[in-house]
Amino acid sequence: MIRKATPDDHARIHAIRMGVRENILSDPSLVTAEEVDWYRDHAIFLVAEEAGEIVGFTCANHQTGLVWALFVDPAHEAHGHGRALLDAALAELAAAGHAQAWLTTGSGTRAERFYRRHGWREMGRSIDEQIVFIRALAQEDAG
Repeated sequence: MIRKATPDDHARIHAIRMGVRENILSDPSLVTAEEVDWYRDHAIFLVAEEAGEIVGFTCANHQTGLVWALFVDPAHEAHGHGRALLDAALAELAAAGHAQAWLTTGSGTRAERFYRRHGWREMGRSIDEQIVFIRALAQEDAG
């Protein structure tokens, strides 16, 4: 089940973010509580649940088309949660009027392979050497 995140989800979301095996947040101060709260209260912030437990989350900026975060608890990877979350976020971005979405991720990671498999196209590298991906949002993504 995919649903909007609530303030009560914060502890579990934080645990998932800090428990990932790739894209480890080396400096947690880089992601502020205010930024997380903004995504939850004003942007697109979705969680995936399995048997009543939050197993993943995604955040996307409805103003810029940026997919800011997509993380799944390592114990629940490869069950379709990441794809379901990403599809739901992309549908919301399309509904907000975006023709494309973009994101960044590390090179040589499972995340890079995931995005390539799901139609994302590399556009270059960011200043910190992250891969910049874009994906066109087809009309059917909005429905």
